[in-house]
Amino acid sequence: MALYPYTLQPVDLNLTEDEFRQAQLQLFDANNQTLTKITPKTWAILAVIVVLAILGLIFVHGYSTIIFWLMLVGVVIYLLACTYGLKWYVKREFEKQMASQSMPPEMQQIKLGVQQHGVVMSMPAPNMPAMPRGYNQPLVRSSGMQQAVIKWDSVTNWQETPDYIFMMFDVKNPKTGESQQGSQIVPKRLAHQKFPIDTLRHHLQQNIGKAGFDLTDKPTDKYFPENN
Repeated sequence: MALYPYTLQPVDLNLTEDEFRQAQLQLFDANNQTLTKITPKTWAILAVIVVLAILGLIFVHGYSTIIFWLMLVGVVIYLLACTYGLKWYVKREFEKQMASQSMPPEMQQIKLGVQQHGVVMSMPAPNMPAMPRGYNQPLVRSSGMQQAVIKWDSVTNWQETPDYIFMMFDVKNPKTGESQQGSQIVPKRLAHQKFPIDTLRHHLQQNIGKAGFDLTDKPTDKYFPENN
C-alpha cells in the first residue's frame, strides 16, 4: 500500500450551509489566536519595563514615583488592548461579513480528488467558472461534467483546523497579467469516503510549507471576502 495514496476519482464534497459557517468560525478562531499572540520580543520589552518600574517604586520616594506607576498601568493597558480589545474588534468585523455572506451554490456540487500534480475539482460544466490558461485546464468534459486542477504551485497559503483544511490559491492570467484569487474548504469528514486527507496535508507541507495565513492585511477582508 502506498504511503500517500491518491483518489481514483473525485469525491463528492456535499458541503452544507452549516458546515460552511462552521468552517469559517474555526478559521476565524485559529487566525484570531495568531493575530493576538504577543511575540517573545514584546514580552521581553514588557518585562524590562515592569522590572524598572518596580525598582523605581522601591528606591524612589515622593511624587517622582508617579512615573513608575504610569509605566505599570501602561503595560496593563497594552496587554488588554492587544488581547481583548483586538479580539473584540476582529470578531465584530467578522460577524458583520458573516451576516451578509452565504455559501456559493456551486460548492454543493463540487467533487474533489488528490493527485500528485494537484487537487482535482469536478463539477457540472455550466457551473465551472472561467479560468486562465495554464491554471485549471479542462481534463475531462463529458456527461455534463468538467474537471480541472489546482496545481500545488498555485496554492499560496493553507490552514488546518480540527475539522477542515483551507487552501488559498492565486494565479495570473497569461494574457492579461491579472491575478485571480480563490479558496477551497476541504472537510476532514471526507476521509470516511476514502479522500486522502494525509496526502493532501503532505503535499501542502511539502510545496507550501507550514500551515498558516499571512495576517499582515485585514484578516476578515482577505480570508472572508464578501460575495460579489
